[in-house]
Amino acid sequence: MARPFRQQVDEGILDRAAALFARRGFAKTSVQDIADAVGLSKAGLLHHFPSKDALHEAVLAQAETLVRRVLDQLGDLPPGPARDRQALEVLVDVALAHPGLVALVLAPVTDLGAEPEPAVAGLVLQAFDVDPGTTEPPRSVRVIGALAALAVLTLAAHAQDQTTAWRRHIVATCFDALGHHGAGAPPSDPDQVEA
Repeated sequence: MARPFRQQVDEGILDRAAALFARRGFAKTSVQDIADAVGLSKAGLLHHFPSKDALHEAVLAQAETLVRRVLDQLGDLPPGPARDRQALEVLVDVALAHPGLVALVLAPVTDLGAEPEPAVAGLVLQAFDVDPGTTEPPRSVRVIGALAALAVLTLAAHAQDQTTAWRRHIVATCFDALGHHGAGAPPSDPDQVEA
């Protein structure tokens, strides 16, 4: 029975650390900052992760796992409104369940001074079939706008304790930002929230 509890604690640590890395950057975030954010002593935190570098690597690995899960759920859907809607549905659920990780992954979209995590951010763009080097500017701008809205709105939903109530509105807003205006896919299920 200790394993699920340990995993839950570790996931909480990773999410809080990711939020701090997103807000302050890796270099300006100390082990003590992270320990304080999760309610552990510095030694207690180092019991879970032996160094700040190890913690950062675990954060990035967790973020990549979550984004790959999004890509897996898209399957072979071709580019278009149905794929965009599915990508948003899954990303919003991930964002609502892991706000710190989403803040880190999408920080470069919402804060131009943020340290990018290019491998993970590239996977997020892949969900929307965007290649920064070849995708036409209108599509790139719409996707970046939708991702910025997703990041800001899911973090605001957490701050307001409205994750369930706002979910379908967040999906609809982001879908509209992509230029679809509700076309091409059924409305989101307000009860669908994945951890």
